[in-house]
Amino acid sequence: MQTATPDYRKKVFQYINNHLNEEFSLYSGTEYFEKSVKTDKSITFLKLIKNHFFLRRKLLFQTGMWQESLKSKVLVLEMNPRIISNWLLLIFRKISRKKTVLWGHAWPRNGKNSNSDKIRQIMRLLADEIVVYTKTQAKELKNKMPNKIIIPAPNAVFYQSEMQISHTPIEEINDIIYVGRLTKAKKPLILAHAFIKVMDGLPIQSNLIFVGEGEEKLKIENLVSKKELHHKIKVLGHIGDYKKLKELYSKSLFSVSPGYVGLSITQSFGFGVPMLISKNENHSPEIEAVNINENSIYFTTDNIADLSIKIMDFFNNKSYWVNQKNEICNKCKNDYSIENMANKFIALL
Repeated sequence: MQTATPDYRKKVFQYINNHLNEEFSLYSGTEYFEKSVKTDKSITFLKLIKNHFFLRRKLLFQTGMWQESLKSKVLVLEMNPRIISNWLLLIFRKISRKKTVLWGHAWPRNGKNSNSDKIRQIMRLLADEIVVYTKTQAKELKNKMPNKIIIPAPNAVFYQSEMQISHTPIEEINDIIYVGRLTKAKKPLILAHAFIKVMDGLPIQSNLIFVGEGEEKLKIENLVSKKELHHKIKVLGHIGDYKKLKELYSKSLFSVSPGYVGLSITQSFGFGVPMLISKNENHSPEIEAVNINENSIYFTTDNIADLSIKIMDFFNNKSYWVNQKNEICNKCKNDYSIENMANKFIALL
Protein backbone atom coordinates (compact mmCIF):
# COMPACT_ATOMS: atom_id res chain seq x y z
CA MET A 1 0.00 0.00 0.00
CA GLN A 2 1.39 3.34 -1.14
CA THR A 3 0.60 7.01 -0.62
CA ALA A 4 1.45 7.49 -4.30
CA THR A 5 3.06 5.29 -6.95
CA PRO A 6 5.18 7.43 -9.32
CA ASP A 7 6.45 6.07 -12.63
CA TYR A 8 9.93 5.33 -11.26
CA ARG A 9 8.32 2.66 -9.05
CA LYS A 10 6.44 1.02 -11.95
CA LYS A 11 9.12 -1.51 -12.85
CA VAL A 12 9.65 -2.90 -9.36
CA PHE A 13 5.90 -3.44 -8.89
CA GLN A 14 5.60 -4.88 -12.42
CA TYR A 15 8.33 -7.40 -11.60
CA ILE A 16 6.57 -8.43 -8.38
CA ASN A 17 3.23 -8.67 -10.16
CA ASN A 18 4.71 -10.84 -12.93
CA HIS A 19 6.05 -13.31 -10.37
CA LEU A 20 3.16 -13.40 -7.89
CA ASN A 21 0.19 -12.80 -10.24
CA GLU A 22 -3.08 -13.09 -8.28
CA GLU A 23 -1.16 -13.27 -5.01
CA PHE A 24 -0.18 -9.61 -5.37
CA SER A 25 -2.29 -6.48 -4.97
CA LEU A 26 -1.09 -2.89 -5.18
CA TYR A 27 -3.13 -0.08 -3.62
CA SER A 28 -2.23 3.60 -3.93
CA GLY A 29 -3.56 7.12 -3.69
CA THR A 30 -3.01 9.59 -6.52
CA GLU A 31 -0.68 12.14 -4.87
CA TYR A 32 2.07 12.13 -2.25
CA PHE A 33 2.40 14.64 0.60
CA GLU A 34 4.38 16.69 -1.91
CA LYS A 35 1.97 17.36 -4.76
CA SER A 36 4.70 17.07 -7.41
CA VAL A 37 4.89 13.31 -6.75
CA LYS A 38 1.95 11.77 -8.60
CA THR A 39 0.79 8.22 -9.27
CA ASP A 40 1.42 6.66 -12.66
CA LYS A 41 -2.09 5.59 -13.63
CA SER A 42 -0.78 3.50 -16.53
CA ILE A 43 0.00 0.71 -14.04
CA THR A 44 -2.80 -1.62 -15.11
CA PHE A 45 -2.94 -3.73 -11.94
CA LEU A 46 -2.98 -0.72 -9.60
CA LYS A 47 -6.08 -0.23 -7.44
CA LEU A 48 -6.64 3.44 -6.64
CA ILE A 49 -7.68 4.42 -3.13
CA LYS A 50 -8.53 7.75 -1.54
CA ASN A 51 -5.98 9.93 0.22
CA HIS A 52 -7.44 12.30 2.83
CA PHE A 53 -4.80 14.89 3.74
CA PHE A 54 -5.28 17.24 6.66
CA LEU A 55 -3.35 19.78 8.76
CA ARG A 56 -1.96 21.35 5.56
CA ARG A 57 -0.98 17.95 4.14
CA LYS A 58 1.10 17.04 7.17
CA LEU A 59 -1.06 14.01 8.02
CA LEU A 60 -2.87 11.43 5.92
CA PHE A 61 -5.70 8.94 6.29
CA GLN A 62 -6.41 6.43 3.51
CA THR A 63 -9.70 4.74 2.63
CA GLY A 64 -10.89 2.26 0.04
CA MET A 65 -8.61 -0.64 0.96
CA TRP A 66 -9.61 -1.70 4.46
CA GLN A 67 -11.21 -5.06 3.75
CA GLU A 68 -8.30 -6.58 1.82
CA SER A 69 -5.71 -4.86 4.02
CA LEU A 70 -7.09 -6.54 7.10
CA LYS A 71 -7.42 -10.02 5.60
CA SER A 72 -4.26 -10.27 3.42
CA LYS A 73 -1.58 -12.76 4.43
CA VAL A 74 1.17 -10.14 4.21
CA LEU A 75 0.66 -6.38 4.17
CA VAL A 76 3.47 -3.96 3.27
CA LEU A 77 2.96 -0.41 4.55
CA GLU A 78 5.01 2.75 4.26
CA MET A 79 7.11 3.40 7.34
CA ASN A 80 5.74 6.90 7.74
CA PRO A 81 4.21 7.89 11.10
CA ARG A 82 2.25 10.68 9.40
CA ILE A 83 -0.06 8.10 7.78
CA ILE A 84 -2.65 7.68 10.54
CA SER A 85 -4.45 4.77 8.86
CA ASN A 86 -1.22 2.76 8.89
CA TRP A 87 -1.13 2.92 12.69
CA LEU A 88 -4.61 1.42 12.86
CA LEU A 89 -3.72 -1.33 10.40
CA LEU A 90 -0.58 -2.19 12.36
CA ILE A 91 -2.59 -2.50 15.57
CA PHE A 92 -5.52 -4.45 14.10
CA ARG A 93 -3.22 -6.90 12.31
CA LYS A 94 -1.08 -7.30 15.43
CA ILE A 95 -4.18 -8.36 17.33
CA SER A 96 -5.19 -10.82 14.58
CA ARG A 97 -1.58 -12.11 14.29
CA LYS A 98 -1.18 -11.30 10.64
CA LYS A 99 2.22 -10.42 9.17
CA THR A 100 2.72 -6.70 8.60
CA VAL A 101 5.88 -5.25 7.05
CA LEU A 102 7.04 -1.64 7.14
CA TRP A 103 8.98 -0.29 4.16
CA GLY A 104 10.88 2.96 3.99
CA HIS A 105 13.73 5.01 5.35
CA ALA A 106 15.06 3.66 8.63
CA TRP A 107 15.36 7.14 10.10
CA PRO A 108 13.47 10.44 9.79
CA ARG A 109 14.89 13.22 7.59
CA ASN A 110 16.41 14.82 10.71
CA GLY A 111 18.36 11.68 11.56
CA LYS A 112 18.29 8.78 13.98
CA ASN A 113 18.81 11.00 17.02
CA SER A 114 15.85 13.26 16.27
CA ASN A 115 12.81 13.47 18.54
CA SER A 116 10.54 12.25 15.76
CA ASP A 117 12.40 8.94 15.69
CA LYS A 118 10.87 8.10 19.05
CA ILE A 119 7.47 8.00 17.35
CA ARG A 120 8.88 6.04 14.42
CA GLN A 121 10.38 3.54 16.85
CA ILE A 122 6.93 2.76 18.25
CA MET A 123 5.74 2.14 14.70
CA ARG A 124 8.73 -0.14 14.02
CA LEU A 125 8.00 -2.17 17.15
CA LEU A 126 4.49 -2.92 15.89
CA ALA A 127 5.80 -4.38 12.62
CA ASP A 128 6.79 -8.02 12.14
CA GLU A 129 9.52 -7.19 9.63
CA ILE A 130 11.10 -4.01 8.26
CA VAL A 131 12.40 -3.33 4.75
CA VAL A 132 14.83 -0.42 4.35
CA TYR A 133 16.44 1.20 1.32
CA THR A 134 20.13 0.40 1.90
CA LYS A 135 22.46 -2.12 3.51
CA THR A 136 23.89 0.66 5.67
CA GLN A 137 20.47 1.50 7.11
CA ALA A 138 19.77 -2.19 7.73
CA LYS A 139 22.97 -2.51 9.78
CA GLU A 140 22.27 0.67 11.74
CA LEU A 141 18.69 -0.32 12.53
CA LYS A 142 19.73 -3.86 13.47
CA ASN A 143 22.00 -2.38 16.13
CA LYS A 144 18.99 -0.63 17.61
CA MET A 145 16.58 -3.55 17.16
CA PRO A 146 18.64 -6.77 17.27
CA ASN A 147 15.58 -9.00 17.57
CA LYS A 148 13.70 -7.53 14.61
CA ILE A 149 13.87 -8.96 11.08
CA ILE A 150 15.34 -6.15 8.95
CA ILE A 151 15.79 -6.54 5.21
CA PRO A 152 17.77 -4.26 2.87
CA ALA A 153 16.11 -3.73 -0.53
CA PRO A 154 18.44 -1.26 -2.26
CA ASN A 155 16.45 1.46 -4.01
CA ALA A 156 16.43 0.85 -7.78
CA VAL A 157 14.88 2.27 -10.95
CA PHE A 158 16.27 0.02 -13.72
CA TYR A 159 16.53 -3.66 -14.60
CA GLN A 160 20.07 -4.99 -14.86
CA SER A 161 19.68 -5.23 -18.64
CA GLU A 162 18.83 -1.51 -18.77
CA MET A 163 21.96 -0.49 -16.91
CA GLN A 164 24.36 0.05 -19.75
CA ILE A 165 26.73 2.74 -20.87
CA SER A 166 26.38 4.57 -24.16
CA HIS A 167 29.14 4.45 -26.73
CA THR A 168 28.79 8.11 -27.62
CA PRO A 169 32.04 9.57 -29.04
CA ILE A 170 33.87 11.50 -26.33
CA GLU A 171 33.69 14.74 -28.31
CA GLU A 172 29.86 14.55 -28.14
CA ILE A 173 29.72 14.11 -24.35
CA ASN A 174 29.44 17.71 -23.15
CA ASP A 175 26.17 18.15 -21.28
CA ILE A 176 25.44 18.50 -17.56
CA ILE A 177 22.21 16.94 -16.33
CA TYR A 178 19.97 17.33 -13.30
CA VAL A 179 17.15 14.81 -12.79
CA GLY A 180 14.78 15.13 -9.84
CA ARG A 181 12.15 17.27 -8.24
CA LEU A 182 12.64 20.99 -8.75
CA THR A 183 12.14 21.98 -5.12
CA LYS A 184 13.92 24.35 -2.75
CA ALA A 185 15.45 21.45 -0.82
CA LYS A 186 17.00 20.15 -4.05
CA LYS A 187 18.47 23.61 -4.84
CA PRO A 188 18.37 23.51 -8.66
CA LEU A 189 18.69 27.31 -8.91
CA ILE A 190 22.19 27.11 -7.45
CA LEU A 191 23.18 24.84 -10.31
CA ALA A 192 21.68 27.21 -12.88
CA HIS A 193 23.64 30.18 -11.48
CA ALA A 194 26.88 28.18 -11.33
CA PHE A 195 26.49 27.05 -14.94
CA ILE A 196 25.87 30.62 -16.10
CA LYS A 197 28.98 31.74 -14.21
CA VAL A 198 31.25 29.20 -15.88
CA MET A 199 29.61 28.39 -19.24
CA ASP A 200 31.91 30.60 -21.33
CA GLY A 201 34.81 28.38 -20.26
CA LEU A 202 33.05 25.13 -21.24
CA PRO A 203 32.94 23.48 -24.67
CA ILE A 204 30.65 25.44 -26.97
CA GLN A 205 28.37 22.37 -27.31
CA SER A 206 27.74 22.15 -23.54
CA ASN A 207 24.18 22.45 -22.28
CA LEU A 208 22.61 22.28 -18.84
CA ILE A 209 19.61 19.92 -18.80
CA PHE A 210 16.91 20.04 -16.11
CA VAL A 211 14.51 17.07 -15.93
CA GLY A 212 11.76 17.36 -13.32
CA GLU A 213 8.81 19.28 -11.95
CA GLY A 214 8.33 21.41 -8.85
CA GLU A 215 7.88 24.90 -7.51
CA GLU A 216 11.38 26.00 -8.59
CA LYS A 217 10.73 25.24 -12.26
CA LEU A 218 9.17 28.64 -12.98
CA LYS A 219 12.09 30.43 -11.30
CA ILE A 220 14.56 28.57 -13.48
CA GLU A 221 12.53 29.32 -16.60
CA ASN A 222 12.37 33.00 -15.66
CA LEU A 223 16.14 33.08 -15.15
CA VAL A 224 16.70 31.43 -18.52
CA SER A 225 14.42 33.97 -20.20
CA LYS A 226 16.03 36.92 -18.44
CA LYS A 227 19.51 35.82 -19.51
CA GLU A 228 18.29 34.72 -22.98
CA LEU A 229 19.84 31.28 -22.53
CA HIS A 230 17.17 29.01 -24.01
CA HIS A 231 19.84 27.59 -26.32
CA LYS A 232 22.08 26.60 -23.36
CA ILE A 233 19.76 25.70 -20.47
CA LYS A 234 16.96 23.25 -21.27
CA VAL A 235 14.08 22.87 -18.78
CA LEU A 236 12.34 19.71 -19.99
CA GLY A 237 9.86 18.90 -17.22
CA HIS A 238 9.30 15.39 -15.95
CA ILE A 239 10.53 12.50 -18.12
CA GLY A 240 9.84 8.92 -17.10
CA ASP A 241 10.54 7.22 -20.42
CA TYR A 242 13.67 5.05 -20.27
CA LYS A 243 14.75 5.64 -23.88
CA LYS A 244 14.50 9.42 -23.54
CA LEU A 245 16.45 9.40 -20.28
CA LYS A 246 19.08 7.11 -21.77
CA GLU A 247 19.54 9.52 -24.67
CA LEU A 248 19.94 12.51 -22.34
CA TYR A 249 22.45 10.70 -20.13
CA SER A 250 24.39 9.44 -23.18
CA LYS A 251 25.50 13.00 -23.94
CA SER A 252 26.05 14.04 -20.31
CA LEU A 253 29.54 14.08 -18.85
CA PHE A 254 28.14 14.17 -15.32
CA SER A 255 24.98 14.76 -13.31
CA VAL A 256 24.60 17.15 -10.39
CA SER A 257 22.87 17.01 -7.01
CA PRO A 258 22.96 20.66 -5.85
CA GLY A 259 20.85 19.75 -2.79
CA TYR A 260 20.43 16.46 -0.95
CA VAL A 261 21.01 13.23 -2.88
CA GLY A 262 18.07 11.00 -3.65
CA LEU A 263 17.18 8.14 -5.96
CA SER A 264 18.59 9.95 -9.01
CA ILE A 265 22.09 8.95 -7.95
CA THR A 266 21.56 5.27 -8.78
CA GLN A 267 19.83 6.29 -12.01
CA SER A 268 22.88 8.29 -13.02
CA PHE A 269 25.30 5.53 -12.02
CA GLY A 270 23.15 2.99 -13.88
CA PHE A 271 24.05 4.82 -17.09
CA GLY A 272 27.70 5.10 -16.03
CA VAL A 273 27.42 8.85 -15.46
CA PRO A 274 29.27 10.23 -12.38
CA MET A 275 27.70 12.80 -10.07
CA LEU A 276 28.78 16.13 -8.59
CA ILE A 277 27.28 16.32 -5.09
CA SER A 278 26.68 18.99 -2.46
CA LYS A 279 28.80 17.86 0.50
CA ASN A 280 27.08 18.92 3.71
CA GLU A 281 23.45 17.94 3.13
CA ASN A 282 21.02 15.72 4.94
CA HIS A 283 21.32 13.16 2.15
CA SER A 284 18.95 10.26 1.53
CA PRO A 285 20.42 6.79 2.24
CA GLU A 286 21.35 6.27 -1.42
CA ILE A 287 24.44 8.34 -0.62
CA GLU A 288 26.05 5.02 0.37
CA ALA A 289 26.58 4.39 -3.38
CA VAL A 290 29.20 7.18 -3.48
CA ASN A 291 32.89 6.42 -3.97
CA ILE A 292 34.69 9.73 -4.11
CA ASN A 293 36.89 10.24 -7.19
CA GLU A 294 35.56 6.97 -8.61
CA ASN A 295 31.92 7.82 -9.32
CA SER A 296 31.51 11.21 -7.62
CA ILE A 297 33.10 14.36 -6.32
CA TYR A 298 31.79 16.86 -3.77
CA PHE A 299 31.46 20.63 -3.88
CA THR A 300 31.07 22.97 -0.91
CA THR A 301 27.39 23.23 -0.05
CA ASP A 302 25.59 26.41 -1.21
CA ASN A 303 28.84 27.74 -2.66
CA ILE A 304 28.25 28.76 -6.27
CA ALA A 305 31.92 29.62 -6.78
CA ASP A 306 33.10 26.18 -5.66
CA LEU A 307 30.36 24.47 -7.69
CA SER A 308 31.60 26.38 -10.74
CA ILE A 309 35.18 25.26 -10.08
CA LYS A 310 34.11 21.61 -9.72
CA ILE A 311 32.13 21.82 -12.97
CA MET A 312 35.34 22.94 -14.68
CA ASP A 313 37.27 20.14 -12.95
CA PHE A 314 34.98 17.56 -14.55
CA PHE A 315 35.67 18.96 -18.02
CA ASN A 316 39.40 19.28 -17.33
CA ASN A 317 39.40 15.56 -16.46
CA LYS A 318 36.94 14.52 -19.14
CA SER A 319 38.92 11.53 -20.43
CA TYR A 320 39.20 10.05 -16.94
CA TRP A 321 35.46 10.27 -16.27
CA VAL A 322 34.48 8.87 -19.66
CA ASN A 323 36.81 5.93 -19.03
CA GLN A 324 35.15 5.38 -15.62
CA LYS A 325 31.71 4.83 -17.17
CA ASN A 326 31.92 1.06 -17.42
CA GLU A 327 33.12 0.59 -13.84
CA ILE A 328 30.46 2.99 -12.50
CA CYS A 329 27.71 1.16 -14.37
CA ASN A 330 28.80 -2.36 -13.36
CA LYS A 331 29.06 -1.50 -9.68
CA CYS A 332 25.57 -0.01 -9.73
CA LYS A 333 24.22 -2.99 -11.68
CA ASN A 334 25.42 -5.39 -9.00
CA ASP A 335 23.90 -3.48 -6.09
CA TYR A 336 20.94 -1.44 -7.31
CA SER A 337 18.80 -3.38 -9.80
CA ILE A 338 15.02 -3.85 -9.99
CA GLU A 339 15.55 -7.61 -9.72
CA ASN A 340 17.55 -7.30 -6.51
CA MET A 341 15.02 -4.92 -4.96
CA ALA A 342 11.83 -6.73 -6.01
CA ASN A 343 13.03 -10.20 -4.99
CA LYS A 344 13.24 -9.02 -1.38
CA PHE A 345 9.49 -8.35 -1.44
CA ILE A 346 8.65 -11.59 -3.23
CA ALA A 347 10.54 -13.44 -0.49
CA LEU A 348 8.19 -12.00 2.16
CA LEU A 349 5.71 -14.74 1.21
